[in-house]
Amino acid sequence: MSEVKEKKYKAKDFASDQEIRWCPGCGDYAILKQVQSAVAQTGKPKEEIVFISGIGCSSRFPYYMNTYGMHGIHGRATSIASGLKIAKPDLSVWIVTGDGDSLSIGGNHLIHLLRRNIDTNILLFNNEIYGLTKGQYSPTTPEGSHTKSSPMGVIDHPFNPISLALGADAGFIARTVDREPRHMKEIFLEADKHKGASFVEIYQNCPVFNDGAFNAYTDRGLKDENTLFIEAGKPMTFHKDKKGIVLDGLKPKVVDLTSGENSVDDCLVHDPSDRTVAYILSQFFDNDKSADLPRVFGVIYSENRATYEEQLSDQVELAIEEKGEGDLDALIAGPNTWYHQ
Repeated sequence: MSEVKEKKYKAKDFASDQEIRWCPGCGDYAILKQVQSAVAQTGKPKEEIVFISGIGCSSRFPYYMNTYGMHGIHGRATSIASGLKIAKPDLSVWIVTGDGDSLSIGGNHLIHLLRRNIDTNILLFNNEIYGLTKGQYSPTTPEGSHTKSSPMGVIDHPFNPISLALGADAGFIARTVDREPRHMKEIFLEADKHKGASFVEIYQNCPVFNDGAFNAYTDRGLKDENTLFIEAGKPMTFHKDKKGIVLDGLKPKVVDLTSGENSVDDCLVHDPSDRTVAYILSQFFDNDKSADLPRVFGVIYSENRATYEEQLSDQVELAIEEKGEGDLDALIAGPNTWYHQ
């Protein structure tokens, strides 16, 4: 009897027949390509994969994936995905959302999915603007930015999505960028392997309403000195190993590795399971520009804990064991009858 060979998928197997309707030059194209490549590499059949989105440019995503999917409503993709994963725990559920969709009206749903640790993969496309609704500032737009809804400059302090995810006790937190396709794919695969809620922030350029927002991290002449790509077990060095990160107590500091005063051995070694270091890395943001800290990309934090759907299933089994299968009709009818006099 011959063995049944496991089917090998290619990225094109997950491309739908729908016309892709994003603006020319949009970073979403690159993200779509790497997601299709990543899900193909997982070996899971398309019938077992679901993409759910909310509202925004990124939320067109399910149309372009040859899998099951749903284009939801503003901010509620996490709610829909939670219900689906609990009802069908064997499915691979992906949530595609944007900085406006998930951090504004959908913020409450997002933090509760993360704290519950429902086994889904959240891809947050962050372009620091509302693109679909034509250029208003979003929860991640930097202070001082001039947009259609802030002609005198944004006065709101922006969300730091990585810190938000840490505060909600997410079990897997990572950041990548649309101009680094290989890195994106690796992060997507790591997120998919993780059992529990995975949160991936993706810096995504909007060429129409916020072009160049991430040039410091993508421009060939700038990115080396402004980006720190971290890997588990490796020292934190950047700018072609000319600079490194050391800790002065709990305060991070950039050191020059070419001066002879510090070496690679002095640099902080990345441990994704270290929550304290993860918090420190999350603050490589805009809170202390004088520190000249680079922006961090990679898996920032990862821990394993029980998922919500596993614990719920255990409770259901225990209830059946203690009380029997039950009778839905009897439960609905109840033991009492009232008569109108």
